Amino acid sequence: MGCCFSEPVDFDGEVNLYHFDLHRAVGKGAFGKVRVVEHKRSKQLYALKYIDKGRCIRQKAVANIIQERRLLEEIDHPFIVNLRYAFQDDENCFFVLDLMLGGDLRFHLERKAFIKEEVVRFWMAELSCGLEYLHRQRIIHRDLKPDNILLDAMGHAHITDFNVAIHYSDRRLHTSVAGSMAYMAPQVVSKKGVTAYELLFHRRPFDGRSSEKMTQSILKDPLRFPEDAVQRCSEDGIMALKGFIDRDPSTRLGCRPNGQGIEDIHNHPWFAGIDWNDLESKGCQPPFVPDMNQANFDVSHELDEFLMVEKPLTHSKRKANQDLEKMKPELRQLEEQFTVYNFTNMKRMSYYPHNQPVIGIESDNTDRTLAQSATGTIIPTATIIERSQAGSPVLESTDRHNMPPIFNSTHGYAVS
Repeated sequence: MGCCFSEPVDFDGEVNLYHFDLHRAVGKGAFGKVRVVEHKRSKQLYALKYIDKGRCIRQKAVANIIQERRLLEEIDHPFIVNLRYAFQDDENCFFVLDLMLGGDLRFHLERKAFIKEEVVRFWMAELSCGLEYLHRQRIIHRDLKPDNILLDAMGHAHITDFNVAIHYSDRRLHTSVAGSMAYMAPQVVSKKGVTAYELLFHRRPFDGRSSEKMTQSILKDPLRFPEDAVQRCSEDGIMALKGFIDRDPSTRLGCRPNGQGIEDIHNHPWFAGIDWNDLESKGCQPPFVPDMNQANFDVSHELDEFLMVEKPLTHSKRKANQDLEKMKPELRQLEEQFTVYNFTNMKRMSYYPHNQPVIGIESDNTDRTLAQSATGTIIPTATIIERSQAGSPVLESTDRHNMPPIFNSTHGYAVS
């Protein structure tokens, strides 16, 4: 499934698809698909999310794709699926992201009926760290749900899919509706509580067969728990869920302004015993470790890519000397605004309120493929499963005859 292109690759030039070998297809979302790829020089494995430009334009999603591209450039955190490269060719826009081998929480919930309380508590603690980081960056995700939380091979939780995420301003309230209706708070602020509730009880706290009934349920229905809730969740856990799902944002758990809300979560009895410094450095042992000997994603994605797709993804050269003036407005917007990003030699930038370096993230002009990143130390001799717990995994070329299950016909990587 790799590339058979025989010409030498210019790794010192602008990053493009020829820098990567293409491996198996592992996921499909609303706007694109995902494959495992391997960087030819560093031998690191990544998830390649690619979006068909024509489909993007037809679905009027150009602004969303550009917004996601810009937001991801400024984000780098241990509990987020981070952007490593971005580029495009004539047909697609590409995001190269940290590879997560453990599957999404929807996948595990559907196979287990419900998740044990200690596991949910651990994931909520990690997600709280990721969300608090995003809020410091003045970013709200707006679509937090089990489908958009991916596990690495060790069982750590990571937030993904920033397609409807936005920067927020204290001067102007954002009242637009975005995300998944069932997970929306009345003010579209926090969704940890609904996600935790669903993982524990395999049902949502509010429901309705139409968007109107769903809205009314979210706004007015009392919060009820299943009859066996006390068997599945402790009294402190029930109290935390009630705090997370509080309709009043002024009293909702974790929603105090100016970053102080995280202190309420740290001090809540449900999270007693968690060493938050150890947790944020991924030093805590997750209570649930995905089974890496079985598939943690829907294996039909690979069949769909090779049997159902009219034009499977291939390496292709760009048309030379394209005239932007003659392009359709949407294509021109993608060409101009979906810009190239390479984490090894570019500083992370913020596009809000204007393009500027992101404070607190170091960067230089050297090749940092094997250097330390904000999500952990890259260890050249580590196995793929060891490396997946903190950023982008490394696979040594000498290990190619002993590849992990991700490369065989029935196992692999899960993505929303």
